[in-house]
Amino acid sequence: MANNKKLGIIANDEWLAPYEDAIRGRHEHAVWKINQLTQNGKKKLSDFATGHLYYGLHKQGRGWVFREWAPNALDIYLIGDFSDWQEKEEFRCHHIPGTGDWELNIPAGKIKHKDLYKMKVHWRGGEGERIPAWATRVVQDEETKIFSAQVWNPRTKHTWHDAKFKPTTAPLLIYECHVGMAQDAEKVGTYKEFTKNILPRVKKDGYNCIQIMAIQEHPYYGSFGYHVSSFFAPSSRCGTPEDLKELIDTAHKMGLAVIMDIVHSHAVKNEVEGLGNLCGDPNQFFYPGDRHEHPAWDSLCFDYGKDDVMHFLLSNCKYWLEEFHFDGFRFDGITSMLYYSHGLGEAFMNYGDYFNGHQDDNAICYLTLANKLIHEIKPHAITIAEDVSGMPGLAAKFEDGGYGFDYRLAMNVPDYWIKTIKEKKDEDWHPSSIFWEMTNRRADEKTISYAESHDQALVGDKTIIFRLIDADMYWHFSKDNRNGMVDRGIALHKMIRLVTASTINGGYLNFMGNEFGHPEWIDFPREGNGWSYKYARRQWHLVDDQKLCYHYLGDFDREMLATLKTVKNIQKQPVVEIWHNDGDQVLAYSRGDLVFVFNFSPTQSFPDYGFLVPKGEYEVVLNTDAKEFGGNGLADDSVIHKTNFDPLYEKDGKEWLKIYIPARSAVVLRKKK
Repeated sequence: MANNKKLGIIANDEWLAPYEDAIRGRHEHAVWKINQLTQNGKKKLSDFATGHLYYGLHKQGRGWVFREWAPNALDIYLIGDFSDWQEKEEFRCHHIPGTGDWELNIPAGKIKHKDLYKMKVHWRGGEGERIPAWATRVVQDEETKIFSAQVWNPRTKHTWHDAKFKPTTAPLLIYECHVGMAQDAEKVGTYKEFTKNILPRVKKDGYNCIQIMAIQEHPYYGSFGYHVSSFFAPSSRCGTPEDLKELIDTAHKMGLAVIMDIVHSHAVKNEVEGLGNLCGDPNQFFYPGDRHEHPAWDSLCFDYGKDDVMHFLLSNCKYWLEEFHFDGFRFDGITSMLYYSHGLGEAFMNYGDYFNGHQDDNAICYLTLANKLIHEIKPHAITIAEDVSGMPGLAAKFEDGGYGFDYRLAMNVPDYWIKTIKEKKDEDWHPSSIFWEMTNRRADEKTISYAESHDQALVGDKTIIFRLIDADMYWHFSKDNRNGMVDRGIALHKMIRLVTASTINGGYLNFMGNEFGHPEWIDFPREGNGWSYKYARRQWHLVDDQKLCYHYLGDFDREMLATLKTVKNIQKQPVVEIWHNDGDQVLAYSRGDLVFVFNFSPTQSFPDYGFLVPKGEYEVVLNTDAKEFGGNGLADDSVIHKTNFDPLYEKDGKEWLKIYIPARSAVVLRKKK
């Protein structure tokens, strides 16, 4: 009998009704696949996602066992330090009949901790050295730059102390970071240095979650971690697996959740280091034909229709959750997965563009199952979808016909700020437009809002602070040498962040250093810059220097987050517009007992601007123009503002609140109880 009950995603948005068949078809595809992989519910999805416990190199009793899925191989040897890198019979794998798997049992004493190794794979018409797909430790030789797998069995293993940890998501405040470039020194920073030097900063600044980039091993540092070669190996550039575990455990002790950028949208093309041609079949993990390579990313596209690939990727999710205690993932590049076109050259102007047959149902099914699995393993896990297309249902519940992500990135917001700063005069910033962009989202899907992420900080782009101030950052950012350009930049930087963070319906994200206006772009070591680390770091000494203006922005960011936290579950409180006037460039709205007032005018201050608010007394709790945040301090924030009676609005319980709002400033007031 057909299930005619309307899916929740359609009940919440009647405009999706014409596409009910497509939405239901995707949902039923996922249900069918779950039933197939769980034997109609006899097992859990997490029982299927255990490839990492079977494949790869594992201690077994006193010896070891190695397994690899290599269906096209004719012969496989393990070669390494233990065999003088020669093919030896005692390290020859045997094929397990009826499967694509190969296995080798290694007696005790034959290999040891830190031995380097690879597979030597033979196939019809060729052979090659390969790093095992399931390797959990991969290192690069400093001199030859060659990557190898490494036996990892330290005598002292990490002992976890985070059994009771649970992420704080009310609201979720994410500090996006990259361990390698998180230090002031011109080098690759380590997990240990991050634990010691950066985690305390994040905690002090008021964030409750870190999102770490570039965890999965990648051959080219400058890829920012997005061209992954070894999906189960934490990047050894930054230290050992134990170091990473200590980082996460320490973060949990501080009350900080830890999520990672997970890259399942594509893989690096490299064959020697990666999955590109593991055993003579370039399509083992990847789509064949025209869909094999990503046309824009110079990478390979997973074949999500294969159960073995599903097994690999779902096991990867489980591995990072259980082995390293990550609290969830930001799934990178989802747009590329969803569409045969990878979203390239598509405008996505109406709902029909999401249901026109150009979508990869296999990828949609995988993403849905990944979310089911992650929350089955960790009910409080956090999953975030990075999608630029606006696909409906990404962050809707699976039961409602959605994909099951907890959040989606509000990617329209940073795009809006870039466009506004680049293309509009200050006099043309319209509060109505700002408010619309900050609050334009699907009612049944939570979002992560952000003014800018790492994307805007890369060479070829500019951060918000650099767009606002440009080269004057270098010459006029000391407190005793400010100019008008700097004053404008400082003021707008704070206002942009406040209006973005205070309108969230899920969470807020900031990339490390941007909170204090880090002055330079990110440029990883490459041939074009002489392999320099000068721009692949964070200059914390700038925000620590009380003679410079950077600390104004950092101090404001800290107080802004503290203010938002004073409203319980502020992300769930309705954003109620009180007033906007595009002529005056004034915007006001409330959330809970907080009232947010913005004057975007570059020149016009208003001495007695009035709004209708609930009757009572209001105190100032945050002012972007305060001197401690680099402002002019034009208003007396110690004044308690009492509302003025108006018989016209008595029945509504509202009165006039009149305040002084200087040009280019914002103030947050709280109604006294």
